[in-house]
Amino acid sequence: MRRARPPAPVTLQAVREAIVACEACPRLRTYCQRIAREKKAAHRDDVYWGKPVPGFGDPAARLLIVGLAPAAHGANRTGRVFTGDGSGDFLMRALHDNGFASIPTARHAGDGLALRDAYILSVVRCAPPDNKPTPDEVVRCSRHLAAEIAALPNVQVVVALGKIGWDGYLAFLRARQAADAPGLTRISRAPRPVFGHGAVAPVVPGQPILMGSYHPSRQNTNTGRLTPPMLSAIFAAARARLK
Repeated sequence: MRRARPPAPVTLQAVREAIVACEACPRLRTYCQRIAREKKAAHRDDVYWGKPVPGFGDPAARLLIVGLAPAAHGANRTGRVFTGDGSGDFLMRALHDNGFASIPTARHAGDGLALRDAYILSVVRCAPPDNKPTPDEVVRCSRHLAAEIAALPNVQVVVALGKIGWDGYLAFLRARQAADAPGLTRISRAPRPVFGHGAVAPVVPGQPILMGSYHPSRQNTNTGRLTPPMLSAIFAAARARLK
């Protein structure tokens, strides 16, 4: 009897296409489309992306960066995560300082930015009103997080930008463990790792190292809660952990 062939791995391109086509969250889709029509005065001549935003970076990346969601007039406009707003420039400066980005800014999808050994994605793929997705929206979007991570085979270190990124990645680990070994409850029984800037979750054998950083939102960067040296130090520490 001929053995059935295992299913072919899903390609990163197929994952991206599924993300862009997603209509699972009506509230978010309505909001993103409205913003794309109404625009911001500074970008009134731009054609907004207005669709869910897939990840961006090096498919062979050892460093994975997990953010919250696209910004209404950032990635929702440009179609590339952490691109087109102050948060993106703040992040790219830190990545560039540590050799992960080719240039220190992220202005638009054709600006020549390339990530080296790094890949960026977000827990939620549509811009949420007030930057606050609902818990149900986070759960519905988790399939995209799992699929995109599955298509990145070399990840060794994960940097979560903000608590939602941190919790979203931990939820992904728990779901994967439950699927792989339903009788094993090691992660679920252990105390939930506490998010903080510079936090490192307890190492789980066979899993990437999880590190935390404050999100480079204007609320954090304009108040000095997160400074350029603080964020650069996170990625320096992440690079030091790569093998």
